[in-house]
Amino acid sequence: MGRVRRTALAGAALGLVAASLPAAAHAEGQAPQPLPTYRAADGAKKVEGKPSTADAPLIEAGNVYEDTLGPGERVYRLVLKKDQSNVYVSAVARPGPDAKVSYSDGIEVEIMTTAGRSCPGSTGRASLNYDPAPLSAAGVRSGAEDDDCAPAGVYYAKVTRTSAKGSDQSPWPLELRVQREPGRGSGGPTAAPSAWPSGTPAALPGTEAVPRTGGTGFNDARALGSGVWRDELRPGQTRYYRVPLDWGQQLGFSAELAKARMTKTYGSASGGLVVSLYSPYRGLVAAKDTSYDGQQAGVTLEKTPPVAYENRYASDREVQPVRIAGWYYIAVTMGGKVAEFTEDATPVPLTLRMDVTGTPAKAPAYTEGLAAGGFGVGDGERTAAKEGLTAPEAAEAAGKHSVMRVVAGAGFGTGALLLLVLGGWILLARRGRGATAG
Repeated sequence: MGRVRRTALAGAALGLVAASLPAAAHAEGQAPQPLPTYRAADGAKKVEGKPSTADAPLIEAGNVYEDTLGPGERVYRLVLKKDQSNVYVSAVARPGPDAKVSYSDGIEVEIMTTAGRSCPGSTGRASLNYDPAPLSAAGVRSGAEDDDCAPAGVYYAKVTRTSAKGSDQSPWPLELRVQREPGRGSGGPTAAPSAWPSGTPAALPGTEAVPRTGGTGFNDARALGSGVWRDELRPGQTRYYRVPLDWGQQLGFSAELAKARMTKTYGSASGGLVVSLYSPYRGLVAAKDTSYDGQQAGVTLEKTPPVAYENRYASDREVQPVRIAGWYYIAVTMGGKVAEFTEDATPVPLTLRMDVTGTPAKAPAYTEGLAAGGFGVGDGERTAAKEGLTAPEAAEAAGKHSVMRVVAGAGFGTGALLLLVLGGWILLARRGRGATAG
């Protein structure tokens, strides 16, 4: 029995290791397989947004919802308390792999009052490149900073999809996530931060790369920390990664594509490499792209400001989202046009260089804990980043650990009980022998 258990555990461990390695390259000349599709959130609830506020369905903090979104608007209802909390509504739209899109296509998320007024600073936007990759935007209701949208009551989240005349008009799958950041305690920061070290990272790691396969979206993004990581991409594919950033920490990041197998003497794709950074509430922080000619391409994002509550008061739109500790997400896309001059079936090596700097600072005073809202950095997040786990893998590992603890505890308890019973028998036997002898 012991050998069977050890074999099962070893197999599970090998499975985790295999999950962290990039898929093997396709054989030369083999037809390309379909690209992996976006993994939807486990337990997402079906919902149908309405084109107006009338009969708009209720969405609540702590939940994830599934809908579809064609060109135009979808409206959802929120019932919020007056507790100085901030509520974030993110929307991830997923065009089909063959959808025709353009730079003018995108989504917008806006939080409104029942009077139809947009809450100040609430609107988040995201637009596509020339590739039908997932795109995410988030709207926010600021209960502490916005007096007009602080009262308790009904609010609306409006998600709008813009689409050019010649672009795909079919409905796209839509994932909505509602997160709540508790109100701050007394004495919290109320002004924008002063200067901080920013700009291009001075030096990113140059050590040997460690294999890590990115996820298909936010829900199975691969956890990473400081270091050099190796993955691979095919034309039109997007990989997702997540990095835990605690209060006071900064992220420096670069992505580079190596040489591809060429099918033409020369080729070039504008937007051949696209990198996007998202906040813990899936709002866009920064994005950058470059062309790729099948030989080499690289993108380096500017170093983020230190994670700080007061960043939300800044005027810089790339500083405002770095307002809370938690998982920050990175999406890396290879342009679909690269397939016009490279072997689509053969993945191209992708190298990620990452540097998380800064000593974790003390969290600002909140009236409640952050973990319930999906925010904050704790031991679980640090362990996932160290071991390179996706959220599903981390949950599975935690479940196995819990089971092993129960089994170990039960084993200890049974052994202790046996020892007590045996001890009782020995004591009774001794007493019995003593009475007979007398």
